[in-house]
Amino acid sequence: MLSTPRLALGRAISVRAAAPMFGRSFASTTSAHSIAVDLPESSFKTYNCEAPPLKVNLEKETLLNMYKGMVTMRRMETTADGLFKARLIRGFCHLCTGQEAVGVGMETALSKDDKVITAYRSHGFTHMRGASVHSIFAELLGKKTGVSQGKGGSMHMFTPNFFGGNGIVGAQVPLGAGIAFVQKYNDHKAATFTFYGDGAANQGQVYEAFNMAKLWELPCVFVCENNQYGMGTSAERASASTDYYKRGQYIPGIRVNGMDVVAVYQAIGYGREWVTSAKGPLVLEMETYRYGGHSMSDPGTSYRSREEIQKVRADNDPITGLKERLLKLKVITEDDAKAMDKTAREEVDKAAEQAKADPEPDLESLWRSVYVKGSEPPFLRGREPEGVHRYK
Repeated sequence: MLSTPRLALGRAISVRAAAPMFGRSFASTTSAHSIAVDLPESSFKTYNCEAPPLKVNLEKETLLNMYKGMVTMRRMETTADGLFKARLIRGFCHLCTGQEAVGVGMETALSKDDKVITAYRSHGFTHMRGASVHSIFAELLGKKTGVSQGKGGSMHMFTPNFFGGNGIVGAQVPLGAGIAFVQKYNDHKAATFTFYGDGAANQGQVYEAFNMAKLWELPCVFVCENNQYGMGTSAERASASTDYYKRGQYIPGIRVNGMDVVAVYQAIGYGREWVTSAKGPLVLEMETYRYGGHSMSDPGTSYRSREEIQKVRADNDPITGLKERLLKLKVITEDDAKAMDKTAREEVDKAAEQAKADPEPDLESLWRSVYVKGSEPPFLRGREPEGVHRYK
């Protein structure tokens, strides 16, 4: 838990005026218009590899986009919470409130050619990989305009080079290794980032994927989002070893302060450079924290105290941490931050209202996308025996 000494990473805010990192690459090229951030040594712990550099050069626009991305993601999840409680969202709904730094830091460091696959806590990832807030809300509400046409819901959202949103615990990990295999087979210099949670870290298929990725030196970064709890069970109670970054054994690993968006950005960039330089796979462990329950059906307070949650919010909140950093850098003022917060709130609220007014999918669409077009069988049975659809 982030309240324990091992995870009390805090928010060191050491900054200097200096030079830039161009584009999304990891190279630390500098210019007179960039801002240098000095990360604390506690940002990374390593296993059989060197740590990423602690000096990070970022353009002002990049830092502002990081802040905007996180406040938009936070507002989006808060709104989804309300829509679920109003019974407008049905089925499963897993929110990433508190874990915004992981998705935003990741996307800031990647190229659009890189691939990402994750588990079911995927709303923020979907947005960062290119889906509009409106299309995400529409999907959650089961509307025709949803990113998966209203048929995927909370756990099954996709965008180009984002492979979901997967509902089976740990099952996306071997899929991620497979995506990386295709990249290597096609000599495509890009990386695959395969995310899974601490709750999935004890799955056998994770280690099968590790083995194949190392055996074939695949360009795959395995990222464990350790939010301290697998459903309602703490990591300490579920895992004989909670050093998830060391779990790859023959694969090097890094533990990252996943509550610091700049540290996440630096680690993801380091990982991308590692695997695209023919060094084989890498394991990253993002130490983060979810403020809500495992899903909307879980109040999240039966296995941890409210005081624990409040302490993490007060000491390690990723949005507050970046805001303090930007204020200290004089990148923004308090009024600027309030204006960005207000804009994000208005944009998200408008998208939610638009999604609520959108039409539902027509019934005929339920039979589509079951099979690849042209490969359909003569007919497909529905839920009821008499519900048979014949493909033309």
